[in-house]
Amino acid sequence: MTAFAQLKENLAAEPKTWLVTGVAGFIGSNLLETLLKLNQRVVGLDNFATGHQRNLDEVQSIVSQEQWRNFQFIHGDIRNQEDCHKVCQGVDYVLHQAALGSVPRSLADPITTNSANITGFLNMMVAARDANVKSFTYAASSSTYGDHPALPKVEGTIGKPLSPYAVTKYVNELYADVFSRCYGFHTIGLRYFNVFGKRQDPDGAYAAVIPKWTASMIRGQDVFINGDGETSRDFCYIANAVEANLLAAVTTSPEAKNQVYNVAVGDRTTLNQLFDIIRGALNDNGVAYSKPPQYRDFLAGDVLHSQADIAKARGLLGYGGQFRLQAGVDQAMPWYVGRHFQEADTLDQITTLASIQGAVT
Repeated sequence: MTAFAQLKENLAAEPKTWLVTGVAGFIGSNLLETLLKLNQRVVGLDNFATGHQRNLDEVQSIVSQEQWRNFQFIHGDIRNQEDCHKVCQGVDYVLHQAALGSVPRSLADPITTNSANITGFLNMMVAARDANVKSFTYAASSSTYGDHPALPKVEGTIGKPLSPYAVTKYVNELYADVFSRCYGFHTIGLRYFNVFGKRQDPDGAYAAVIPKWTASMIRGQDVFINGDGETSRDFCYIANAVEANLLAAVTTSPEAKNQVYNVAVGDRTTLNQLFDIIRGALNDNGVAYSKPPQYRDFLAGDVLHSQADIAKARGLLGYGGQFRLQAGVDQAMPWYVGRHFQEADTLDQITTLASIQGAVT
């Protein structure tokens, strides 16, 4: 039995209370779904800056009514200290996902990114420390590796940050380390590498590459690749990120605590290869796309190549990360396709209703 399978058995037998910040977001809502299915009690915090009510509604439609009653949602902001202290009361484990992601967003608006990712992070750590939670697991980022060229990326070796976003995520790690040293506070940071999966928003200026390209292909639109397409990433399916969060939160190993870990699969895929993988998966789901990709300038603040060494997470947390890119895309694609056509049907209904109302008036 894997460490994660054993953990799920233990949690189902002895429910705990979890706080998920950013619960209406992509990763947060997937954590919520998994925890509720394990009959855990969950407190969720979100201000809907980047999260969506539809994500919570979808989770509600998936779990049982009894499981949904174990969820308490609080509309609040991590930049508000009172909100942070309120949601931490009576909580065993904190999974802190709330943040403003995206390198381009941070370049366009570094002040707001700093406010959410540093001030908000510190507010949450203080509140969790004061509430005596058992552990504080937070979303770190592979952007912390900055301009260090070596591959694969190993946790103890980083370069200089290449964006305001990367600066904020590195400061999170520094604060977490100081809190563990000064207050004996149990923290673990998870450096996510290009996480993707269901409920990841495909729209907006800062959408991640997999949902954005998938939506563009379904709609028959052009797909744009920044650079020559040989830029590479270690794409990580959402189930791997959920596994890492739960394993990190409950670990009792002194060696595993107060660390940062890569969360990925330890592989590297170019954007050109990714384009072919997505197009093939869409074809398998009945959506044909024949346009070639459109190449444009490389984005400032981005890195050319990224690949994780996941030996530390495997050794200290028992992390499996068994979903590789193709398997993750295969699992996620029916959701992407279904969401698109569901939205299209809704739009058609709204358009039809408007036409009828117009005819009546």
